[in-house]
Amino acid sequence: MRIDTRSIDGRRAHDLLKSCVVPRPIAWISTIDGSGVVNAAPYSCFTFVATEPPMVCFSVERALAGGKKDTLLNAEETGDFVVNMVPESLAEVMNQCAEDIAHGVSELDRIGLHPQSSEMVLFPRIAESPVSLECRVAKVLELGRSRHSLVIGEVLLLHIQDDFYAQGTVDLQRLRPVGRLAGNQYCKLGEPFELPRPWLDEVC
Repeated sequence: MRIDTRSIDGRRAHDLLKSCVVPRPIAWISTIDGSGVVNAAPYSCFTFVATEPPMVCFSVERALAGGKKDTLLNAEETGDFVVNMVPESLAEVMNQCAEDIAHGVSELDRIGLHPQSSEMVLFPRIAESPVSLECRVAKVLELGRSRHSLVIGEVLLLHIQDDFYAQGTVDLQRLRPVGRLAGNQYCKLGEPFELPRPWLDEVC
């Protein structure tokens, strides 16, 4: 199979890319609108992009009506956002937050989750998430004819529940993060394995 991406529409490209770039971590983004309503939405086009200072990014597509989604509007207006990580135990409620609901309705209120005050940004964390990243918007780039918005943020503060922290990193076996695949498919952590990096002279 050979697919010239210049000959396919955005929907097919969307489906193909999301089935090629797998598994993807999920950023469960919490923000607040101008009326004080907490918004929470999952985004799987998410990764870290720098370490000094630590920076992450996520990509937001346009809403079905063509306008900007609440998460993007809120982040641009206030300059902050919070990334909450998704363990297996929260997969179902995270998925409920993906529903396209009316502006001004809080996903947390609808599904019974609890906001927890952040320390360095305006937006609250999701209390049930064991790992959260308080972020300040560094740059927003509009990309492609699809007008996706790439939001780049500096991580100002990390919150890791004590039980999930081990030897300087997050204990992934305890966190059991959920990964995003294609369509409605997700994946669990599975069995980790190690591949020590070879020395340069061994590669040559």
